[in-house]
This record gives sequence, structure tokens and C-alpha cells, in this order.
Amino acid sequence: MLNKHKFPLIFNKFAQKSKQDLETYLQEVFFILLIVCLLIQLYFLLNNHLKLSRTIKDIEIPEVTIPVSVIISARNESNNLLTNLPLILQQKYPDYEVIVVNDSSYDDSENILLELKNSYNHLKIVTVAINDKYRTGKKFALTLGIKAAKNEHLLFSDADCIPASSDWITRMVANFEPGKEIILGYSPYNRTKNIINPLIRFETIKTAINYFSAALKGKAYMGIGRNLAYTKTLFFNNKGFASHMHVLSGDDDIFVNENATLTNVAIETHPDSFMYSIPKTTFGDWFNQKRRHFGAGKFYKGQHKALISLDAITGLFYYISLAACLLLNFEPYIVLGVFLGRYLLQILIYRKLFKQFKGYYFLFYLPLLDILYYFYLNIFGMIAAFTRNKKWK
Repeated sequence: MLNKHKFPLIFNKFAQKSKQDLETYLQEVFFILLIVCLLIQLYFLLNNHLKLSRTIKDIEIPEVTIPVSVIISARNESNNLLTNLPLILQQKYPDYEVIVVNDSSYDDSENILLELKNSYNHLKIVTVAINDKYRTGKKFALTLGIKAAKNEHLLFSDADCIPASSDWITRMVANFEPGKEIILGYSPYNRTKNIINPLIRFETIKTAINYFSAALKGKAYMGIGRNLAYTKTLFFNNKGFASHMHVLSGDDDIFVNENATLTNVAIETHPDSFMYSIPKTTFGDWFNQKRRHFGAGKFYKGQHKALISLDAITGLFYYISLAACLLLNFEPYIVLGVFLGRYLLQILIYRKLFKQFKGYYFLFYLPLLDILYYFYLNIFGMIAAFTRNKKWK
């Protein structure tokens, strides 16, 4: 018979062995997960982002004379119209009109626009009357602006945006070469002392790198309405915003997602083409803004949603498995080598891109910001997945 005094010793040995086996199993699982996520992340870095980095060149200002209609939808933006609109009306471009759709404003927007009209005869005002029973959305206002445009080539921005230079129109419109119907631009946020500002601007740069890279690969999936151009023919031939008119957001990214092809999209990355915007200053405002933006992703094509999700999920689990391997004490030198290898590769590829997109100093904080970025992507992605899209009523 088994000695009752030896039983605890046997049990402890068994428990210890089981614990060691479990720890070894977890070490192997998390290390395999780490390598899989690393390889997928390297795919995005080397296959997509590196190509974008190699396209960055300091190109001289081209000579362009294509007639252009700049369209801005504004609702209660009197201060921004007074400050920013003259910078758009004073662009160094030979043939353009600026259409401002006064979208049911009840502030001083109408008077400011009329005063500006006296000084700039290429300003055209379209007014959407206030309707207490039915509130129209931005897509309706933009559609009216597009219908009022006299030119085939359209360039879009917002009232709170400031062009980086007087060559903004020239830089963007120069990309309308034969076969190009959509031009994607970049719109960075201003730098402030707010605690969430670095993450907002870092996320904006990473988003731009992703959608510019995808466009270069013939897989354009989104654009930013603060700096976006496309043709009038493309808009009406594809019924404009009809398929998603009921959704609050998506006048830019959903439209691009639906209408981009392998060859009809071009990108513009020169700093003179940037459109600066004022970022949110409170977490609540930023949260609502991003929830709305992520909600539009539900309407992307399946392949685009899959690629975006793959990047977000593998980026998150790369860091989770990295931390798990270190906590489980699995070959720490190998694990740290994996981390340093990816980090150095990011630096090599991103240094030119982050400099071009006015965020070079972010490279010094890249590990921290990158971790926050992937947690942010997954958190907002899950929130958007389980939240009904807001609709205009």
C-alpha cells in the first residue's frame, strides 16, 4: 500500500511537473504567436510602407491649368470661414472657383460669406435652408455643391482647414493625369500641448502611411475629406453618395472605397499640399469622432476590412505575445532581439515618411506610441463593431 506520508511528496512532484509542462507549453505558444505576428507585420512594413517611402521625392511645382472647383461644406463655421477661407481664395492657381455650401447655419456665416463675395468674385455660395423638421447631412450639402460646380475636377476640404501653402491646389490637381479620377491628399493636425495630441497626430500619420501605401499597391480603400479630389463624372456615374446617404460619416472614405480601382487613384505627399486641421482637445470629443470614423469601416469592401483587421490584430498580439514571452522568461535575449529587429526596421522605413509628414520626433517615442496605437485600433474597432451607425434623420 502507498505510504500516506509519501503521498504529499508525490503530489507535489506531480504538481511541480505539471506546472513546468504548462509553463513550457505557454512559452512555446506565445513564442509561435510572436513569430507569426512579426512576419505579418513585416509584410506590411516591407511590402507596403517601404514602397511608399521610396516614392517620397522633392518634386518642383508643376505647371497646371486644369479648371478646378474647390468645394467646402460649412455648418456654423463663421469664425473658421473668416480666418481660413481667404487662404483658399488667395491660392496661386490660374483657373478655379470656390464653392461654399452654407449648410443650415444659424450663426454669422451668411454675412461673412457675403462680405467675402464682395472681394472675391470666384467665390460661389450655395445655401441649404434651415428645416426644423428635417436635418440634412454633409453628404446632401456636398451633393448640392458638386451640382453647382462648373468644372469637371473637384477638390474638397473643410472650413476648419488651413492650406500649408498657396500651392495647395496646384500640388493636388497636378495628379489628374490621364486615367486618374481620385487624388488622395494628407491632412495633419496642428500641434497642441494637450495630453492626447501626440497620439492623435501619430495615429494620423500611421493612417496616412497605410492608405497611401494601399493606393500605391492598387488597393486604395479610403481618403480624407479634408484633402481629397475626384472628378464630377466619377461622382455622378456612380450615383454619388446614394448607397450610404443615410450614414452620418463616409463622404470621403466610403466614397473612395466604393469607387477606387486598380489604376484610377493617385496620391500627393508633398508638404505644400497638406491641409492642416485643428484636433480635438478632450478625450470625449475625440472618442466620439473616432467612433464615427470607425463606424464607416463597416461599409468597406470585404478584402479591405480583412487587411485592416489583420494589421490591427497582429500588431496588438505582437506586443501581447512579446510581453508574455518576457514574463514567462522564454529566451529573453531572443525575444528582445525580435523586438529590436522590428524596431530598427521601423526606424529605417519610417524616418523618411515621418519627416515628410511632419512627425519626425515621434520616432524617438515609437515603441510607446506604437503600443498605444494598436490598442487604440482594436478598442475602437470593437466599439464600432457593436455600435449602430448614427444616421441623419
